[in-house]
Parts: sequence; structure tokens; C-alpha cells
Amino acid sequence: MTVPTKSFPSEELIKKPSLFGAVPPNMRNYDNLCASFCWETARNQIDGLSGGALNIAHEAVDRHVLSGRGQHCALRCLAKSGACRDISYTDLKRATDRFAHVLADLGAKPGDTVFSLLGRVPELYITALGALKAGAVFCPLFSAFGPEPVQSRMTIGKAKILITTTNYYQRKVAPWRTKLQSLQHVLIIDAHGAPPEGTLDLDVLLASAPAVFEIVHTQPEDPALLHFTSGTTGKPKGALHVHEAVVAHHMTARYALDLHPDDIYWCTADPGWVTGTSYGIVAPLTNGVTMIVDEAEFDPGRWYEILERERVTVWYTAPTAIRMLMKAGPELAQQRDLSRLRFMASVGEPLNPEAILWSKHAFGEPFHDNWWQTETGGIMIANYAVMDIKPGSMGKPLPGITAAIVERANGEGVKIVNTPMMVGELALRAGWPSMFRGYLGEETRYKACFADGWYLSGDLAMCDADGYFWFVGRADDVIKSAGHLIGPFEVESTLLKHSAVAEAAVIGIPDERAGEVVKAFVALKPEYEASEELRRDILGHARKHLGPAVAPRTVAFADDLPKTRSGKIMRRLLKAHELGLPEGDTSTLEKMTS
Repeated sequence: MTVPTKSFPSEELIKKPSLFGAVPPNMRNYDNLCASFCWETARNQIDGLSGGALNIAHEAVDRHVLSGRGQHCALRCLAKSGACRDISYTDLKRATDRFAHVLADLGAKPGDTVFSLLGRVPELYITALGALKAGAVFCPLFSAFGPEPVQSRMTIGKAKILITTTNYYQRKVAPWRTKLQSLQHVLIIDAHGAPPEGTLDLDVLLASAPAVFEIVHTQPEDPALLHFTSGTTGKPKGALHVHEAVVAHHMTARYALDLHPDDIYWCTADPGWVTGTSYGIVAPLTNGVTMIVDEAEFDPGRWYEILERERVTVWYTAPTAIRMLMKAGPELAQQRDLSRLRFMASVGEPLNPEAILWSKHAFGEPFHDNWWQTETGGIMIANYAVMDIKPGSMGKPLPGITAAIVERANGEGVKIVNTPMMVGELALRAGWPSMFRGYLGEETRYKACFADGWYLSGDLAMCDADGYFWFVGRADDVIKSAGHLIGPFEVESTLLKHSAVAEAAVIGIPDERAGEVVKAFVALKPEYEASEELRRDILGHARKHLGPAVAPRTVAFADDLPKTRSGKIMRRLLKAHELGLPEGDTSTLEKMTS
């Protein structure tokens, strides 16, 4: 049953710019574009191959060389040491052609799965695109994964070839390799002529491979990308995407991220997360931009230096990173010349209103939040350059995407909720190009994601009278207390308005009278120390703004909150620790032994 929200939506409004300067946005009018848009038109914005074939790597690399833009810089790779390596589209074509030849020579067939276990180094991007050229399915793994999550994913994905480093192989793969019969070859990028026993030196193989490869003419529905998403059970889900997804990748980057061919673009996400592949490899390259690739981990000073020195124009990052920048203070940003920065966007979990208002103060531009999932393959709902921002809102659906708030009816159907600001499940009308085509080996689980032609996201949300969507929480995260449905995002956003709170997460804990009550976990800013007085002050702040029915009953201080490497706070781990429940899959935790 849906329940109306309290007063969560921010009353503040960030108005769209009246003038857009020298680079007008690709989307000039949201309503007009939605009315005229069709996916066939979007399909015509990319080249395709003869006979109706379609290959992501051709759209991302080869077509730019064929059109005369081969000398344009595709990747600007920044090493931890500070070294910089520019790779043009022509360079990238040659390197990916050589890698595709290596795969073919090793017996890889279209549809075979190629895994990477690498940091953000040039070989990762060459591996991804070269595998797609060869018709293989590419699956990136987080370099921070330990042996068990690597083994489980490669087993589910029936890995045939792995590209990795000597260190990662010896510590994370070699101990269990004999248990995976499908794994035929391991290619080492840093063997220096002495690969570990049972592996091959990739540099040696590339040196003898031709620099021209006839790209495999994959069909639009042929499998291309495999991404794993963690669930509450111990087994990760392998979501499969097809080459047709490139149509959505290309279009959504144009409209949701406002990418232009001359942009200097930086997506901070690791390709081990779907954002780092869809918008950290495919979409920026299909749009012909120069893409920043930084090997190092988060560091506020380094990030601001990159933004200034590389003259970044479009920046796509995660709410966790934004909150960490907030923690470091706006002065770091204001000491830099960031005048080239034209558009900033965020994804990973909902962006709290305070962070959007802070970014407007710190950068002179707001972050534009957007929403999507591993299963959707691309951005589905976004805040756009041409629209007013309602801080805390996900924005409006992309052209070609139909979104609705629904209730699951008895049986298998759904009922659309038409009342503004009523909580229900966020659903999308199925059929967009980047929609996942299945969970590997779990057909029943896949079918359960759909009803009456709608994809059911599992996220609870609301839609206001203006068509803006508002995230409430995962269905499993929503707290039911004394007849109220309490969305954790609403409570967390209010806690973050307290001057001492750097991060916040809330869960429901059992209560005899109310069913559940809210418990909050907060990480403090460096200049504050935990105390009983501060705890009472935070509780009073929450009750003042939320009311006693919604505010946390208790507050616990934490040095850090459990997060995935993509920045999502793992509330279920907090709940498991609190109630003594099984933790489920923890392989994507941010802090792991590497």
C-alpha cells in the first residue's frame, strides 16, 4: 500500500541558466525532444556495420578513424607516478585490433567470455574494446576483489580468457585456477618476458599480432557485456547486455551528460562497476571525446589538480566522492581555475540536497543527479542542463524511456499510481536498447523482474506533479514504523544537514510497539568528536525537522560506514551486524584486502 510522503522534497530550486555560453546543450527543450524522439532516430546517430550488424567497438573507435578524427586524443591516461600517456583514436584502433588478433589466435570464438582483473591502466580499455571487436563477451572485475569473489564471478561467467597482472594472478587466481576448467588462457600485462607458470606474456603476443583486424560483424542482440551485481544472498547476479546497448549509451551521454566531441571528460568510476564501462569506456568514446583515465585512488588535492590541469569540461562522479570533497572544504576547489568545467553529474546512490547546494557554492555549478541500475545498462532518469533542479530529485526520464510509480497487484500484474508524491515501486516500460537480457543461469529470477510489460526496479520512489521522480529507498531498506513508510534517504538527508555529520545511514530495528524504529549511524567531520551531548543534539535536530514519528530513535557513531566501491552505503550490512543476521555477498565492499 502506498503512503504519502512527509515534507522531504526540498523547497529550494536551482534555476536552469538563462545563457549557456559558447556550448549550447544537446538538449534544447526537454518536452519537445521527448515528443519527437524515437529509438530508430537514435539508432541513426551511430554507423552500424553492413548487413544490419552492430559492434560496440566499431562505434567507439573505428568509426572515428574512418571519419578523419583518428588523431584526436581518445584516452589521456594518468599514472599514479604522475606520468601521462595520450592515446589517439588511431592508436586505440591499432592496439585493439592487435588484441582482437591475439584472442582469435588463442581460439576465442564469438560469445566466449573474456575477463579483466586490472586497475585503471591503458590495457584495461584496450582489453575491453579488443574483446568486443573479436565478438567476445567482456566482463571487468574490480581489482580490489579477493580470490573468492574473483573465482565466483569467473565460474558463473564461464571465463575462457583472463587478462591481469602478475601480482593479481599469483594472489587471486593461481590458488584456485585448476578448479575452473573453462579458463584456457591467462594473459599477463607486466610479465617482462617471464610470465608465471601456466600464463602468457601479453606484450609478446601483441608484438607479433597484425595491426589490422576485420571486426566481427556481431548482430544487435548478440551478447557483449557482462556485469555482476551483488544481492542479499551470497551469490552475485550476472546481468548480460547486448551490442544494441550502444544506442542507449551514445544517446544518454549526449542528453544526460551533455557530451560534445571536443569535451575533456572525466568519469571517476572504475570499469569494474557498470558506470565505469557504460560511461567510462563506451559512451564517451562513441561521442568522440577525450577521456581522462586516472590510475590513482581518491585524493581531494589530486582530483582538483586534474580538473584544473586537464581542463575538464564534463565530470561524472559518485555521491560518496562528493561528500568527501565537502568534508575537505570548498576552499580547495576555489583555489583552482575550474572555469572550463561546464557540466557535473552524479550517480551511485541518490545525491542529498545539501551536496547539490554545496556544489553550486563551491564550483559555481550544481551537480546533476541521475538514476539507473546495472540491469538498465544506461541512465534512465536524470537532471538536465536545460531543466530546473529540485535538489534531492532524480530528475525526469530520458527521451524514449517511460517511467511510472506502480504497486504490485495480487498475482503477477501491476497497478500504476497516479497520485503525486505517493510511494510505490519505480518501474520502466520494457524495451529500451540497453536493458539487460538476462541473469546468467537464472531465468526464473530474470522473469520475476517484469510484469505487464514493465521492468520492476525494486526501488521505491515518488513522482511529483511536475514529473520529477524522488528516490525513497530500496524496497528492502524502507522502514515500516507504526503505520508509516519511512524512506532512509529522507532521514539521511536531514541528518547530513547537521553541521557535525559527514555521512549517515539509517536502518529499521525491531520494536514491540511500532514494529520497527529508526536507528541512525553517523560518521563525523574531522573537527568533531563523539559525545553524549553531540548525540542528543543530532537527535534533537532530526526530531525538529522530521517529527518524532520519522526521526531516529537512537544514533550510533561510526568511524566509517560500509560502502561498495561504487559508493553505495550497504545498509543491509549495518542491519546484519545489528541483528546478528547473515551478511550475504560482501565482495563489493569498498575496503577489502587487495
